[in-house]
Amino acid sequence: MTPPPFVISIQSQVVFGHVGNSAALFPMQAAGLEVAAIPTVIFSNTPDYPTLRGRALDPDLFADLLLGAQERGLPQRADYILTGYIGSVEVARKVADFVAGAKAANPRLIYLCDPVMGDAGPGLYVPEAIADVMRDRLLPLADIATPNPFELSWLTGHRVATLADLGAARHGLSLPERTELIVTGCRLEDTAPGQIESVRLGPDGTSRHPTPHLPIALPGTGDLFAGLIVAGVARGLGLPAAIEMAQSLTSRALTHARALGAGEVVLTEPEFRRTLLTLAPG
Repeated sequence: MTPPPFVISIQSQVVFGHVGNSAALFPMQAAGLEVAAIPTVIFSNTPDYPTLRGRALDPDLFADLLLGAQERGLPQRADYILTGYIGSVEVARKVADFVAGAKAANPRLIYLCDPVMGDAGPGLYVPEAIADVMRDRLLPLADIATPNPFELSWLTGHRVATLADLGAARHGLSLPERTELIVTGCRLEDTAPGQIESVRLGPDGTSRHPTPHLPIALPGTGDLFAGLIVAGVARGLGLPAAIEMAQSLTSRALTHARALGAGEVVLTEPEFRRTLLTLAPG
């Protein structure tokens, strides 16, 4: 029997709600992937609530978890690594060391880097030293990268308002030629009214993926999208089809959350779950 695709997912974890691994883990597992989830921070909830408990993982504890993963041979087994929010520069450097070592030990490994750093409203919400590690060490290792326009602009110093701007910004990143860049949540000068789009810039060209713009901004949206991209690609979808699927299911999760009055994405919408199950063999 062929084992399922195996993912190492390194990002935040919360007790309540769905951000980081708490958003990405379920859709990947529902699609039949095996996932090893390694937290970079453990919080009670997102910072949008009146109180926040927990903390970023101590670098020594985080390093011990990575060592345990290496002792179990996970980098050699993995088909994918996904990284997202990182809470300290020491942990960011250890993530970069781990990903570089994993890719050296396992050349077939596909690495998706979601450089979770900020957004147009709040601006940069990690220390600049962490953003520097993402730009200088993690993104150069990426096979797929999923920044939003704010993150891409901050990383490159390029204004992002047109398709040409996206192309110039891509060249401003230290990305290998093979890397697929997916810029999420774009509202470019020629984006149709009422739409928002993901734009893929890859070695074989560019594709644009518009979707209705929902007036909903919830924590966990980008984390869910990145997990869905991994689920789709791991289950044999081409990247454009994986983007379409990820956008559709993310929209379902947001719409369902709004209907429930939830403060972050919700993963219980029936068609959302059914679609993921159809990706899994059997």
